[in-house]
Amino acid sequence: MSAPAPSPLAIVDAEPLPRQEEVLTEAALAFVAELHRRFTPRRDELLARRAERRAEIARTSTLDFLPETAGIRADDSWKVAPAPDALNDRRVEITGPTDRKMTINALNSGAKVWLADFEDASAPTWENVVTGQLNLIDAYTRNIDFTDPRSGKSYALKANEELATVVMRPRGWHLNERHLTDADGTPVPGALVDFGLYFFHNAQRLLDLGKGPYFYLPKTESHLEARLWNDVFVFAQEYCGIPQGTVRATVLIETITAAYEMEEILYELRDHASGLNAGRWDYLFSIVKNFRDGGARFVLPDRNAVTMTAPFMRAYTELLVRTCHKRGAHAIGGMAAFIPSRRDAEVNKVAFEKVRADKDREANDGFDGSWVAHPDLVPIAMESFDKVLGDKPHQKDRLREDVDVKAADLIAVDSLDAKPTYAGLVNAVQVGIRYIEAWLRGLGAVAIFNLMEDAATAEISRSQIWQWINAGVVLDNGERVTAELAREVAAEELANIRTEIGEEAFAAGTWQQAHDLLLKVSLDEDYADFLTLPAYEQLKG
Repeated sequence: MSAPAPSPLAIVDAEPLPRQEEVLTEAALAFVAELHRRFTPRRDELLARRAERRAEIARTSTLDFLPETAGIRADDSWKVAPAPDALNDRRVEITGPTDRKMTINALNSGAKVWLADFEDASAPTWENVVTGQLNLIDAYTRNIDFTDPRSGKSYALKANEELATVVMRPRGWHLNERHLTDADGTPVPGALVDFGLYFFHNAQRLLDLGKGPYFYLPKTESHLEARLWNDVFVFAQEYCGIPQGTVRATVLIETITAAYEMEEILYELRDHASGLNAGRWDYLFSIVKNFRDGGARFVLPDRNAVTMTAPFMRAYTELLVRTCHKRGAHAIGGMAAFIPSRRDAEVNKVAFEKVRADKDREANDGFDGSWVAHPDLVPIAMESFDKVLGDKPHQKDRLREDVDVKAADLIAVDSLDAKPTYAGLVNAVQVGIRYIEAWLRGLGAVAIFNLMEDAATAEISRSQIWQWINAGVVLDNGERVTAELAREVAAEELANIRTEIGEEAFAAGTWQQAHDLLLKVSLDEDYADFLTLPAYEQLKG
């Protein structure tokens, strides 16, 4: 490398962790420092561009496919790189954070892929950031086991050929890592920390195992952000002596602006692209965020009423499948978030049928795979895709040329025949408080009301409260949603939690803090771009 020596990075305000020196080596930090030096200025420009685009949407209340990239969309000759063997069959993917127990269980789950999550399913405490990296290193070197201190149950990896392929998800571009700063005291973007440490330590190790460094890219809002990631990949492979094209990236289409740039995103990443994924909660959150000034026609009903069969959601998923298969990429479906109950067989029966119907729909629509949050759902999702795929690894040959989605179809929110309800407001407050409380204690994946919730859930919950208040929504019981009503519901929920868990547990948690933060981001006139930004300021560790 002839590049100038990178500025040294400083670890600040962080207690030393066991074995951190295995992750935070001088060479690994030099690599992260060089990523930061080269790419953070562009990251900053792209974040500013997000704000400009949001302002334009506020003025126009519309979006369209980009005229300046029409040539890319019209050119039928280009395809993404062929999938490597380890990522060719993705019919079921399990998601979850990278704590030690989850690492073993996810790899052993029978799923084809594990989304090892440093993003929405992980609160970014320094301990989670560093030990998550350590757990993945230990998994690849088969130095990982776990004994549950409460149950005494031991966990160990199955044989290598039975393990899921890891696709790691770093943090989004908007989040910084406050514990790692350059010589000027500027924090390094969390995305570059997560990607850099993982790639540096594991790229060659994964190649030796017959796999590779594979990534899920979250919160992408434009093809220019995908271009930045592609440049990061090219540089990282060169720096570490890894063959170009080794990296594979699957982009989550979980923002409304990215939905209009799917082909361009694949084009920018084409030598490294693996597929696109259809998210739900973050996608709805993005619609609320971008069209919050758009009036009644953009008001969403209760989040649970917005299923993937809603016309504007169906337009989005159909377009995603068609786009992916046209370009030779995998189309990956959404999350089955149900957590099976150990006590209520009837709850499980009803939920399993819903999961089965959802996965049947995705497989029949042409998706090549889908997500689940719990190992018990792997066989259900597998059965849905096995019925359609048989022995084929995917169904990219289904080009879905019958699909014809217009720009207006993607934002036809008012095509949904459902209205906000009082029960929906209560649920948004309940889930918001309960999730934020756990997040502030360092937990990013939280079981709430038999569903595995992550930060995206809290985002759509607080966004809907904000939207309903600012749009003057009248609920099914005749009440208008106001800041005062939200405060009343939140106070009642806090009291209910105190009764439910008892004084001792309530005092030991961060319940009041979570209540206050939910109300702040739900009631402030200035809408916070991401809940996790003010929450990170309050996160200990």
